[in-house]
Amino acid sequence: MARKQLPIGIQTLAKIRAKDCYYVDKTPIALRLIAQGSYFFLSRPRRFGKSLFLDTLKELFEGNRALFEGLHAEQHWDWSVKYPVLRFSFGGGLLGSVEDLRASLDEQLGTFEARHGLPAEYPDARSRFKRLILRLAEQTGQRVVVLIDEYDKPILDRIEDQDVALQLREVLKDFYCVIKDSDAHIRFAFLTGVSKFSKVSIFSGLNNLEDITISPEYSSICGYTDHDVDTVFAPELPGLDRGEIRRWYNGYSWRGESVYNPFDVLLLFRNRQFQPYWFETGTPTFLVKLLTRRRQFTPALENVFESATLLSSFEVDNIATEALLFQAGYLTITGERYRPGRLALQLSYPNLEVKTSLNNSLLGALCGATEVPERYINPVYDLLEAGDLAGLQQLLHSFFASIPHDWYRGNPIAQYEGYWASVFYSYFAALGLDMVLEDATNQGRIDMALRWLGQTWLFEFKVVELVPEGRAIEQLQQKNYADKYRASGPVHLVGVEFSRESRNIVAFDTLTVGS
Repeated sequence: MARKQLPIGIQTLAKIRAKDCYYVDKTPIALRLIAQGSYFFLSRPRRFGKSLFLDTLKELFEGNRALFEGLHAEQHWDWSVKYPVLRFSFGGGLLGSVEDLRASLDEQLGTFEARHGLPAEYPDARSRFKRLILRLAEQTGQRVVVLIDEYDKPILDRIEDQDVALQLREVLKDFYCVIKDSDAHIRFAFLTGVSKFSKVSIFSGLNNLEDITISPEYSSICGYTDHDVDTVFAPELPGLDRGEIRRWYNGYSWRGESVYNPFDVLLLFRNRQFQPYWFETGTPTFLVKLLTRRRQFTPALENVFESATLLSSFEVDNIATEALLFQAGYLTITGERYRPGRLALQLSYPNLEVKTSLNNSLLGALCGATEVPERYINPVYDLLEAGDLAGLQQLLHSFFASIPHDWYRGNPIAQYEGYWASVFYSYFAALGLDMVLEDATNQGRIDMALRWLGQTWLFEFKVVELVPEGRAIEQLQQKNYADKYRASGPVHLVGVEFSRESRNIVAFDTLTVGS
């Protein structure tokens, strides 16, 4: 199979097909969706292919058969019927005020009116939208298809300014309610975005939408599956470690088949290096601020259980931490538990890219620095490889000593006991090493287990006043935690005690067992 162009940044089907780019055929899913109903909502993280899927729907309904040559839809779609399509997008640029949003609506409505030779009969966007749907249905004799891309971006762009965000929400709510009011003239409607606002806010006038975000059959509606990577992109795989591709970028799941973020995969194939491509396109400043302000215990992000109801709603003035992390793509579904009338979802990091990058950002916030100096990160690999526990202690002591005194004084997050474990955990999570938290043995749970290069490090954390107490290493020894790992090589027991007074490690007791 010959190599093709990589469709990096391309969001239209016509351009992908014209340039003979790689294309993962999503038309089987598109046809299934269209056959299932008329009104749908989908939430997916940024840069996940939502715009391309919407464009594929647009080309289907407009009957552009030539674009689907060789694809599933070519032989399974009625090309004799063409529908008028209204596709709105709020993804291009910052709409920082109500005035900006209204100007965008005016421009997009004006474009449709001019294209179809229809006058703007009303001054407000809501009335113009409703009238446009009616007139298009009358003009063409077919019901209208409404596609809205990044429906929530104007709100998310101003999420830190609640007053403005709420004003933007009300304008969009008024606009979107036209879809339900125009039911008689609409063939199909599909809205996409990053967040799902609850039905009491932006969706109160649009309660006929079916939310397919966590429907297992649509888990792979956007993104690339393992099969896609192995077949469609087979010419790009030689020279790359297939297991590392999976470990770095796979793992996003919405209760069905897991997928890769397309942006990551395409840039990996172009640059041939494993880097946090998706994460770096939008540093989650607001998210990091929120997590630190709420004193988030960062080890807990490895394993979160929340109700599906909470995760599927989002409010400007009451943002649930778990919902934000899930909808933005920093946590994904790894399991579920069903009870009559209630579905609880288990969440964790989707892959290595997100785990390392998010913890690197969190570590900076926890330590009062925008980013952690590389001199405290890079040496860890060498010290672990050499089994140099004394060197590791010295490095960690220097790291904690580097946190500014003024930062401690002005930040309440440093006053709670979980702070020390959060810093320690995020420090190692940022390295991308194999870690297990609260690992269960027949004697209890180990705070943190780290495995690399045939060696295992077992950490137990305690917070003391000023004088070391030795309780952390005693617990590791007395409960025989090393027994579970002896067969896989040397096991290093590390009891770490933090002092509230000195704000540093006061005990770093170690014991190595096994060969």
